[in-house]
Amino acid sequence: MTYENLLCDVQGPIATVTLNRPGVLNALNARTFDELEAAFIALSQDSGVRVILVTGAGEKAFAAGADINELAATDAASGNAKARRGQSVFRLIETCGKPVIACINGFALGGGCELAMACTLRLAVETARLGQPEVKLGLIAGYGGTQRMPRLIGRSTALRLLLTGEMIPAAEALRIGLVDEVVPAERLLPRAAELAASIVAMAPLAVAATIEAVERGSDLEIEDAMKVEAEIFGRLAGTADKTEGTTAFLEKRPPRWTGR
Repeated sequence: MTYENLLCDVQGPIATVTLNRPGVLNALNARTFDELEAAFIALSQDSGVRVILVTGAGEKAFAAGADINELAATDAASGNAKARRGQSVFRLIETCGKPVIACINGFALGGGCELAMACTLRLAVETARLGQPEVKLGLIAGYGGTQRMPRLIGRSTALRLLLTGEMIPAAEALRIGLVDEVVPAERLLPRAAELAASIVAMAPLAVAATIEAVERGSDLEIEDAMKVEAEIFGRLAGTADKTEGTTAFLEKRPPRWTGR
C-alpha cells in the first residue's frame, strides 16, 4: 500500500513502519492515525510478517507529539473524539498479535511517547528525549499515556513525569524502565533487526500466545491470571509446532515451524 505520511517496508518476516513527516518532527495528525490503522491491519493479517518495527523519518524525532494545529481547534466534544481515536489506533498496535518494536530515533513526546508505550518493546538512541508535556498545553495525555505509563514505570514515577511535563534523556528512561535498551544511533535499526530475528526464530504461535497471556492476565487477580495462562498453555500443547519443538529438541536439531 502507498501512504502519504508513512513508509512501510517488508523484508521477509520483518516489517518496518516509518512515520514520514520529518519537516514537522513526525507529528501525529488525523491522516497519520488513519494510515497507521490501515498499515497495522494489513500487517497483522499478513502471515509472512512476524515482527514489526516502528520508527521516525529523519534524525531528530520518532514523533514529537500530536499536531498542535489540530489540538488547538478542538472543543469538548471533538477533543473526546480525538482522544478516543488515538486510543483506538494505539490499542490496535498493542494488540495486533505480533511483537512491535519502537525504534526511538529522537524526540518521543506526547503522542510519540504514547505510541512508543503501545509497542511491545522500546529501543532508543542515546540522544533520544521522552516525555508527556500535555500539562503545558492545559491538557492531559489523551492517547493512553495516563494509563500505560503507570503500568510500565510505576504510579509515582509516572505521575512525576505526567504532572511536570518533564522531558527526560534516554539514559533516565532506561533507568526507570520506560525504554528497554539504549544504543548508539548507528546501531538502532541493526539492533532492532537482531532482536526481531531472535523472535522470528521462535515458534510463531508461541510468540503470539505469550503476548496474549501477558495482555489478558495483566489486570486480573493472580489466580485468575494463572487460569488464563493454563488455558493458553493447553491450547499450544495440542499444536503441531509443540510436537515439532519438543521432537527437534530431543533429536538435537533446529525446529521447523509451520505455525500450526
